[in-house]
Amino acid sequence: MIIKNIRKRMINKLSFLYGEQSGYKILNRIEKIIEFFLTKYPVRYKDGKEWVDEKDIILITYGDQIKEGERPPLESLGEFLNEYVKEVVNSIHILPFYPYSSDDGFSVTNYFKVNPELGKWKNIKKISENFDLMLDAVVNHISAKSEWFKGYLEGNEEYKKFFIDVDCGTDLSSVTRPRNSLLLTRFKTFKGEKYIWTTFSGDQVDLNYKNEKVLLKVIELLLFYIGKGARFIRLDAAGYIWKEIGTKCINLAKTHKIVQLFRDVLEIVAPEVILITETNVAHKDNIGYFGNGYNESHMVYQFPLPPLVSNAFYKGDADHLSKWIDSLDGFSKRTAFFNFLASHDGIGIMPVWEILSREEVDEMVKKVKARGGAVSYRDNGDGTKSIYELNINYLDALSELGEEEDLKVKRFICSQAILSSLAGVPGIYIHSLIGSRNHQKIKRELQKHKDIDRRSINREKFGRKNLEEELRNPDNLRYKVFAKYKELIKRRTGEKAFHPNGEQRVILENKHIFALLRTSVDDSERIVCLHNVSSKIQVIKIKPEKVGFQCLAFRDIISGKVWKVKVGILKVALAPYEILWLKAVIENR
Repeated sequence: MIIKNIRKRMINKLSFLYGEQSGYKILNRIEKIIEFFLTKYPVRYKDGKEWVDEKDIILITYGDQIKEGERPPLESLGEFLNEYVKEVVNSIHILPFYPYSSDDGFSVTNYFKVNPELGKWKNIKKISENFDLMLDAVVNHISAKSEWFKGYLEGNEEYKKFFIDVDCGTDLSSVTRPRNSLLLTRFKTFKGEKYIWTTFSGDQVDLNYKNEKVLLKVIELLLFYIGKGARFIRLDAAGYIWKEIGTKCINLAKTHKIVQLFRDVLEIVAPEVILITETNVAHKDNIGYFGNGYNESHMVYQFPLPPLVSNAFYKGDADHLSKWIDSLDGFSKRTAFFNFLASHDGIGIMPVWEILSREEVDEMVKKVKARGGAVSYRDNGDGTKSIYELNINYLDALSELGEEEDLKVKRFICSQAILSSLAGVPGIYIHSLIGSRNHQKIKRELQKHKDIDRRSINREKFGRKNLEEELRNPDNLRYKVFAKYKELIKRRTGEKAFHPNGEQRVILENKHIFALLRTSVDDSERIVCLHNVSSKIQVIKIKPEKVGFQCLAFRDIISGKVWKVKVGILKVALAPYEILWLKAVIENR
């Protein structure tokens, strides 16, 4: 069943993880899991599409984002998506919709069920009929209230060594911490009190991948999600999967081997499924999850983007952003960045400490706080704390206090145009698409210094009736953002130059303009993307032949306006926050 070369690869990885003798036994069990899956789910996809293209746009949303009386929220969400976004978005990332005990779904009590408060698997299936799905595999940790952990506490043989107990006197100062909560949490077990590894919170108990039973359970889970319609699988907090005391316990070699094993299994049973690792770490560590370009994750989050784009608009200067994008290289035809600016979490700062100065980070913090946001910190392990992320709605993060609404919209859409122009696949948080602001209730509680999850400021849920009324009202901020954003996406998905693997080249002519040349994979189309990140008119001069054009004029694919080339130079003046995506009108190549 497993072809010889893949089998050899898997044996090598399993031997590295568990020893050669155990490796062969574990592979036999994996083969049985695969055989069961192929028997139960022989046919899954209609179009046979095995990779992404310029039409792939992923909308990120909670399963209960749209509420409507007593109806299951997943049912209302599906109807809303069909009516309002289907014409521009083809993929939906539904954040964890499983039963949970905390962390807005990321402390899962049962991986295989749908939270009954949200709906049933049939509602997920209904959404999958109209959209490709990204599902979360929250497999670094599970809820302390899960049956798995309860079984462990009670001494159930099935869950023996499923979790990591550590002597409370062990030196764990080298462990990388993403939160300020305790790394070890005390629990009462059938053998007395034990201190259990809890990276993210006392309610989120880390799984022990040194026990091969955990690995097998997770492989079963990934295939279960594929059977339920997942085209994309997001490995949440993937970097923390393997622990070795005395190390940082993040991005370890054995962590990479596990992700590669997951990829091997997918290549056997579902090569069309795309694996995405969520690793909020330094860039060099993050891109390590691409492996050799064909053997690990298909996509990784580009975490530096949210703070770098914010910085560009705060300073009216795209220098850091331009140099960052200019430094990126393609990895393979089967890898791509997952680009995003906003998410259910905050604007992560860790990935840009080596790019931005301390003064620039402090300025971002100052502006975010002034605009109603907050700051989350991480424990450095030595008694000190450092900034981990900024918690604010992205529209508010970019909005000046007291300015006209239309200017807010223009600046915000410019930021989203930058996101949309980049090589890779755009991930758009639903709050950005429909022009949300800070959750006012959470904002007030933060101002009162209440001990709440700061990320909730960008996680407001909607009543369907009120939301749809706002989206239909031309005078409403939501309508203005939504209408312009939809038009932007339509333009983007109609151009081959925006293929995720198409070449991108930064044009460094004016630091106030983020300028990018995008070229289609087959080299048949080129688009010059210009974005004025400043509040002043900016002029840029480009020699067309230097960016691969031989033409007399360019047309903006957004507005339709035409610019002529004069004396061999394209000279363009951009109004504050203006966007131009220029394509040759007549080209002789």
